[in-house]
Amino acid sequence: MPPSSVLLITFLFALASAACAGNPAGTAVTGFPVSASIPAEPALVWHDVSTWGAEGRAFDGMERKRWFDRLPALAEDKVSANVWNYSRDSAGMLVSFKTDATTIWVDYALLRERPVTAVIAAAMTAVGISGIDLYARDDSNHWRWVGISHPGQQEVRQALVADMSAGSREYRVYLPLYNGVERLSIGVPPGASFEPIGPRTSKPIVFYGTSITQGASASRPGMSHTAILGRRLDRPVINLGFSGHGRMETSVGELLAKIDAAVYVIDCLPNLDAHQVRERCIPLVTQLRAARPGVPIILVEDRRNANAWVIPKRNQHHVDNHAALAASFLALLDQGFEKLFYISGDGLLGHDSEGTTDGSHPNDLGFVRQADQFEPVLRKALEL
Repeated sequence: MPPSSVLLITFLFALASAACAGNPAGTAVTGFPVSASIPAEPALVWHDVSTWGAEGRAFDGMERKRWFDRLPALAEDKVSANVWNYSRDSAGMLVSFKTDATTIWVDYALLRERPVTAVIAAAMTAVGISGIDLYARDDSNHWRWVGISHPGQQEVRQALVADMSAGSREYRVYLPLYNGVERLSIGVPPGASFEPIGPRTSKPIVFYGTSITQGASASRPGMSHTAILGRRLDRPVINLGFSGHGRMETSVGELLAKIDAAVYVIDCLPNLDAHQVRERCIPLVTQLRAARPGVPIILVEDRRNANAWVIPKRNQHHVDNHAALAASFLALLDQGFEKLFYISGDGLLGHDSEGTTDGSHPNDLGFVRQADQFEPVLRKALEL
């Protein structure tokens, strides 16, 4: 090898080593990617969001082990260990406030330094797993994206956005999809107005489902279909997606029934086979209807994997699952159940195989398409 090449390689290796030494978050030890460059922190006034509340945090008034847990403490002995572990993630939670600040910072601590599973780590961005996602209402009263955090380590303290145009706006921050939050504060410069906006009191849309419901593989928290639908329908949302463990379990149904919901969306089929669907669907719906007689219930078929068109065994799995859910739906109607709704799985991610990251989990395009399929059925169920 020519001496000049050796010198170049030595220089690049030294440069990379120096970068990692100066930024421990860039090493493999933390499980986080190298953070984007972060501006120096200005003078800020910090506001702890737990003092006014997070929307999407159900079971108010019940004891919980951590403030940002999705399930109450009593659930630990009722649900499976896997459901409990995923319930520590903050998926679906958001915090609202109004400010005229031109710079907004965030300071939060994460529960874990790396994702629970390698599948999620491979399929999702660090922002989707552990980031904060900032939206604002524009002058036309529409929610529009503004900025994100770059989670480089478990303690994150950085600007979400800076140098904005002047004006008072309503903001909303979406919390991480696949990590828990230990604490969260919003920072604005001294002299800026800051008005906390508490969780809305209207009845929420309650989603119970799988990794897709939880948000895999949205690029950022605001791009999951549950978040998109919350903005479109202007409704609070409770996200009870438990990754690979949303399985129509009556132990979870007991907890769902404690929520005064506007509608229940049951979207568990990606975690089940046809036999399990036939075995579990009717008992879960019966359980919910007994506890909440007037609440609409929507049953959702599983999306077809993007490559199912060339994998007959996978395609047959979807065919059988869909048939089992449809049979359960018809049986419930025959039993006199009302306010039941149904969403077909065939078009959830489109028909061009471009809607996923890995054949299974939606990308942002897939989540928009999924929201498009859910929206008219939700509007009908909610009588909007």
